[in-house]
Amino acid sequence: MKKKYSLIVLAFIVLLTSGSCKKFITEDPQTALTEEEVFKSLDNIEPLVLGLYTSWRNTKKDRGGFIFTMGTDEAQQGAYQVRTDDRQAGIDRYNGFLSASNTALAEQWNSRWPVISAAAKVVYALGLNSEESERKNIILGEASFIRAALTFEMTQYWGEIPIIDQAKFKEYGTKRQPLNMVYNFIIADLENAVKYLPVSQTDKRRATKGAAQALLGKVYLYAPEASGAKDYAKARDMFKQVVENGGYSLVPKYADLWDPTKQNTTESIYEFKFNNVYPDNNQTQWQMGSRSLAEVDQYCYFGGYDLMVPTKYCYQTTADGGVWEDGDVRKNESIRYDFTYKGKVPTLNPAFGGDELDPHVKKFEDPRTEGTLSFWLSGKNIFYLRYADILLCYAETLNETGATSQAVDLINSTIRTRAWNGNLPADKRWNAGMSQQDFRTNIMDERMRELCFEGWRRMDLIRTGKLVELAKQRNKWTKESGSIQEYHNRYPIPLQEIKQNDDISESDQNPGYSNN
Repeated sequence: MKKKYSLIVLAFIVLLTSGSCKKFITEDPQTALTEEEVFKSLDNIEPLVLGLYTSWRNTKKDRGGFIFTMGTDEAQQGAYQVRTDDRQAGIDRYNGFLSASNTALAEQWNSRWPVISAAAKVVYALGLNSEESERKNIILGEASFIRAALTFEMTQYWGEIPIIDQAKFKEYGTKRQPLNMVYNFIIADLENAVKYLPVSQTDKRRATKGAAQALLGKVYLYAPEASGAKDYAKARDMFKQVVENGGYSLVPKYADLWDPTKQNTTESIYEFKFNNVYPDNNQTQWQMGSRSLAEVDQYCYFGGYDLMVPTKYCYQTTADGGVWEDGDVRKNESIRYDFTYKGKVPTLNPAFGGDELDPHVKKFEDPRTEGTLSFWLSGKNIFYLRYADILLCYAETLNETGATSQAVDLINSTIRTRAWNGNLPADKRWNAGMSQQDFRTNIMDERMRELCFEGWRRMDLIRTGKLVELAKQRNKWTKESGSIQEYHNRYPIPLQEIKQNDDISESDQNPGYSNN
């Protein structure tokens, strides 16, 4: 028999076992607090929200932080990974292993719903709370922001999904809801976040009004037409508020973004905080680095296991058919080309895949581990929203609302000027007379150059209708298998969810996928 409401059954357990709220589980060694008592006081609820931030952050650790970037024209799995794990390889190959029983994807589905469900509990409880209104509203804005961010991510990848709203649980249950309802729900959450969140927070783990405005703009931009929520003008106006509020600016040197000693800069709108101590490390370099270096020294900070590597398009120059223009400083800050270590370049092990010394992702390397810590303990912060992304989105909405020349000027004067260290060559300036369609093409390449491996590429390809076309052209494994089809714009609903959730039946599976 199916387990009723499987999406939310673990939510409260997850929160109460997190370190941030253990002190609220018991009043004394003998007396346990009930759930009702925990949610009665803001002094109890606020630490639970801090626990939500940690749980959300943890979805960005290790493989889960970038698995959705694989299978695109930006990144793919290393050859050894593809050879040794068929289920995971399916994410790039789009073959029979990309199915409802794919456990790599099911892990991502399962890790996010408890956080969404727990946030829903907090939102509901705050609606019944009559304590300090200002403090209560800030906490409400935070819980709404977290629920919206994760719900937005889930619907982008899986389409129609459940809406977790405690106030309407009897009506909604945990069944998949139409896209218009899902996006209206996300927008309502973010409108609350914009309304209630402060302009700044001393604790940088916590969201601000600018983060809510930035994400709301992205929701209007990324929403599919079928949702009825896509609105370039509303997106433009929200991005304009972020740009004009004066609180954010590009850091002068692109390299500074990847210096772990320079966290929460003026460019950071929201970033996930990590460090080099378990359990607050993120293991990202463990997956991104080169296996050849890992064989040489576990303490080499750019060693790792090749789970995600750039596609050729993402690491080659325009002269070789890739995305990079001569002189763009972002190229060598984003991608590692040189594997010299202690004066030597390691040799390829013939037992592996052969691409271990091809260009690798560099953005997440953590030099603080060099010589003293395993690269498993990499712990650089990871960006969720940064100002450069919002400038690119703003320019895109300007183009879509008839202000192409203004959009071109914005990109030239900010993003591209920094990419050439403040001195943009005349031949690298975008032409003010660029057509709207040419801008659409160019902005997608510019987004890859600026934001590669930061988690937005699959969403960008889906919303522009380019996933199938460009992954087939540029992703080695997708091209080799030749299996990708339009229905792959969505992932399959996990088989375990279908088996355990009374509200999701086999007939609710996304088109194109079987339930096996």
